[in-house]
Amino acid sequence: MCGFAIEVRRDGRADRDALERMGAVLEPRGPDGSGVWVDRGVGMVHRRLAIIDLSELGAQPMHDEAAGLTIVFNGCIYNHHELRGELIALGHSFRSLSDTEVLLRGWVQWGEDLPSHLYGMFAFAIHDGARTFLVRDRLGIKPLYLAEVDGALRAASTLPALLAGGGVDTRVDPVALHHYLSWHSVVPAPRTILRGVTKLPPATVMVVEPDGSRSERVYWDPPFERRLDVDDWPGAMRETLQRAVRRRMVADVPVGILLSGGLDSSLIVALLAAEGQTGLATFSIGFEDVGERSGDEFEFSDLVAAEFGTDHHQLRIDRRRMVDALPQAIEAMSEPMVSHDCVAFWLLSEAVRRERKVVQSGQGADEVLGGYDWYPPLLAATDDGLSTYAASFFDRADAGVRALLADAPDDDVSLAFARAWFERPGAATPVDRALRLDTEVMLVEDPVKRVDNMTMAHGLEARTPFLDHELVELAAACPPELKLADGGKGVLRDAARGVVPDVVIDRPKGYFPVPALTHLEGPVLALVTDALRASDRGLFNPTAVDAMLAAPNEHRTNLDGSTLWQLGLLELWLQNHVDA
Repeated sequence: MCGFAIEVRRDGRADRDALERMGAVLEPRGPDGSGVWVDRGVGMVHRRLAIIDLSELGAQPMHDEAAGLTIVFNGCIYNHHELRGELIALGHSFRSLSDTEVLLRGWVQWGEDLPSHLYGMFAFAIHDGARTFLVRDRLGIKPLYLAEVDGALRAASTLPALLAGGGVDTRVDPVALHHYLSWHSVVPAPRTILRGVTKLPPATVMVVEPDGSRSERVYWDPPFERRLDVDDWPGAMRETLQRAVRRRMVADVPVGILLSGGLDSSLIVALLAAEGQTGLATFSIGFEDVGERSGDEFEFSDLVAAEFGTDHHQLRIDRRRMVDALPQAIEAMSEPMVSHDCVAFWLLSEAVRRERKVVQSGQGADEVLGGYDWYPPLLAATDDGLSTYAASFFDRADAGVRALLADAPDDDVSLAFARAWFERPGAATPVDRALRLDTEVMLVEDPVKRVDNMTMAHGLEARTPFLDHELVELAAACPPELKLADGGKGVLRDAARGVVPDVVIDRPKGYFPVPALTHLEGPVLALVTDALRASDRGLFNPTAVDAMLAAPNEHRTNLDGSTLWQLGLLELWLQNHVDA
């Protein structure tokens, strides 16, 4: 797990100074080492978080001189031991025990087909002396941002790193802004909120030719095809998740668990305990209550920790500490993210990093297995389901977006984007169409990105077994009525029976509670107010902003989020990353 940046220049020599500036911004992602390599028009910089092969033999950029290859890599290949054995049998030899070298030798053997051999989370760049290849994992767990700057293509693990390189167009993209206000801050690839920065979509290989021309190929798209009898699904789900959590224990350092007390993280703990893992370190966070809003779920996380005998750590955060950490959480965001639990993850990661460098986390189960309340209405949809999905999931319709903006795109670009996904072949039911969009787009651009940004801000590697691609493929094939049974994630609840205490399985769905951001008052409200009052960007309708500031907690999104927080967070992010 690391951070990297590259530059591919059509004419002239790669800008070493720009690479080093980008590398400096990436230091929190990789505090254990660094390296820079420049060869004519191509340059790479890497920051290392040492998890597998802690020796200098695992340092990057890494070269295969015989094959003429150079690589920088961010992520973890969970099946690197198995691939190493396969490659040795094919005649390859190794200097290190690192998964990075497995990628190099694998590229020699399989070329652009390498990603289909990988179990893991990854973004990497390989240069073969002529062409450069950029690759991102199937679920976009590891980020990769792109920018065209002065005749060169740059790529980096974070958007702020690209900004540090200089020369990026930092104007707000109006289409991206429409998306941001439609889907609680989601901006789907390839766009970002800035016109001058894009991102490589998940499950994509990009080839950059010597003349600068580029092509892309998508190498994975899970089919929604039924293949098991009804009674076989819970067992298959449990077995597949068991393999997923086992894979994510591969490390040369101890692995902990982020334990919220919900079904997903509790099942991870239970399955690892069933594997014979003892003394697991688990970590939970809670905040001060605000009014009737509870700030923690310790009742359930404590129960699970006691049930499985974990080495449990509770982190209790008072409101002042949360407020103090808010600017630092915004600093850690590669893109603006309105989800309240960003600051919770930032604080939790800060504490966990003192004890562990790697953790497993339960993110992704709700999107993959139908855990949210906008899915059940789709069972009754008589059309393709798009109108039902939009009414339940969108923050606001196009008219509501336009009421907030000083200037908006001519068309309803967000509904058009969703429609294109719903019309793609391969998903036969409204529920399947929504889950495919949420898994391959919304999940990538919200919870997955949030976890990566907040954990890696402290050099903490987070692994997400519910995003194991075999599990996602199995979930895609599972009938919608089984996924949505029992209030959502029914097949997972059945898989957990007898493994996790029933009180955890049958509890109502919880959310990471951050009451001070749900109800804006005091210093958080002052921070948002000052940011919006100071802005001269002209993005928002002044009348709408004034109305929100006069009644800060009355203006809510379709999913009961704070509209004022949504606008204020964007402005705070722009002030931090663009204006600064």
